[in-house]
Amino acid sequence: MSKPTVYATRTVKDTRGYRVFRAVNATLLVVIAGVTLYPFINLLAQAFSSESYINAGEVNLWPKGFNVTTFNLVMSDSMFWRNYQNTVYYTVVATLVAMVFTTTFAYAISKYHLKGRKVFIGIAVFTMFFNGGLIPNYVLINELGLRNTVWAIALPNAISVFNLLVMKSFFENFSTELEEAAEIDGLSTYGKLWRIVLPLSKAVIATMVLFYSVSFWNSWFAAFLYMDHRELYPVTVYLRNLIAGATSVDGAAGSAEATQIAANVKAVTMLLTVLPIVCLYPFVQRYFVSGVMLGSVKQ
Repeated sequence: MSKPTVYATRTVKDTRGYRVFRAVNATLLVVIAGVTLYPFINLLAQAFSSESYINAGEVNLWPKGFNVTTFNLVMSDSMFWRNYQNTVYYTVVATLVAMVFTTTFAYAISKYHLKGRKVFIGIAVFTMFFNGGLIPNYVLINELGLRNTVWAIALPNAISVFNLLVMKSFFENFSTELEEAAEIDGLSTYGKLWRIVLPLSKAVIATMVLFYSVSFWNSWFAAFLYMDHRELYPVTVYLRNLIAGATSVDGAAGSAEATQIAANVKAVTMLLTVLPIVCLYPFVQRYFVSGVMLGSVKQ
């Protein structure tokens, strides 16, 4: 009985040029990551630092003269929490409206048999380069009675053309066999979208939710333009007013405390504003790359 032949395994060694490329690439990525993280780390350090060290320019990557006076003042301000609540409400409603409009529009124009498909795509792309202008938009919102409502923020920005084109590309590469099978089973167009397409599009939907939620969370100009009362402002306008000096620090017990608050109130407020998005991102990050790239590969 013959013995089985044993084949020696060989590993392909990286060339010297490829090893150099990997080393340079890794170094550049570390440098870029460090440059990107530095402002956030410095912001965090200033938020917990004492006024004397901040004014002396000695705060870099680590807090000096640990201090939470400003945190106590900002978090005890009822207007800050009211504006924070408004931001959450505006972001949730506007993101929901944007996802409904963008998803349905993208699904419709992804169908090649749709009459006037190129016209609808052309109209959408046209708005990327041209718009009515600030004054006509303001007059329109005012005439529609949308001022001082969440719809003044949600409706004018309901569709991002970039997000629309990404979703359109994804739907164009969706399996037509699944949709044909659903039609045979008696599903309507909306039934296919709701029961077949959307459950299989979680990656791109999560990516679009991230894009829209970050955009609406950071937005301040629309609220600043269309909201007339401080109680209706989002927290970004609260932050803007602090930076512009439109609001003053109230309730300071003495000059030393007021000086401390003025030194790092911007850092504290920016930290509290960006924190929810930073906490949300890790949960949707795994969908980010796949969601954007799914529509870029042709069948």
